[in-house]
Amino acid sequence: MMVWLRYFSFVPILLVSACSSPTVRYHTLASADIGVQPVKPPAAFLISVLPVGVPPQLDQTPLVVRQGASGALVLDNDRWLSPFSEEIRTALATALVNRLNTQDVSGLAERTGAQPVLRVHLQVRRFDAWPGQKVMFAGDWSLSALDAGHRVQLLCTSHFTQRAPGGYEEMLLAQQKIIVRLAEQIAINADRWAQGYRADCV
Repeated sequence: MMVWLRYFSFVPILLVSACSSPTVRYHTLASADIGVQPVKPPAAFLISVLPVGVPPQLDQTPLVVRQGASGALVLDNDRWLSPFSEEIRTALATALVNRLNTQDVSGLAERTGAQPVLRVHLQVRRFDAWPGQKVMFAGDWSLSALDAGHRVQLLCTSHFTQRAPGGYEEMLLAQQKIIVRLAEQIAINADRWAQGYRADCV
């Protein structure tokens, strides 16, 4: 009888522990509304958005936010749907396809004699978020293509700061807006540079 009482009194403790687990929330950089773009003719080229380089301290599933001048906080209960580098690549590719009216052929076999393919490569230098304040982005990116059998390249850099008043939802929205702004800048340069591969960054 004593053994039964001891066992039975232990069960509620297990149940309370199981019910107290925090909820994990998942987020994505892919914007639900990337803006309605004016109808434009399809671009004369395809794009291939390559894997994105991200600093190791940011390229993880939990969200990482800044605190003050040097602090950082890992939000274990708020996570990206995929590794941060892939979140950036997917969101950037979606926005570029939308703005250029073209196709992202990354991961597909290259076709000879078809439309030229512009490779887009992004190296993120910083993507820091201060909840309730701002999001800062810095990155280098390149466009490359084959011209008469030789690969040519355009190297550019981007810096953006986006206000992020409010809580984490506003911070995530600011991060999405920065990716959209980056895609707009890359798209403008891609349209110009593809016409002879001689234009500089704007």
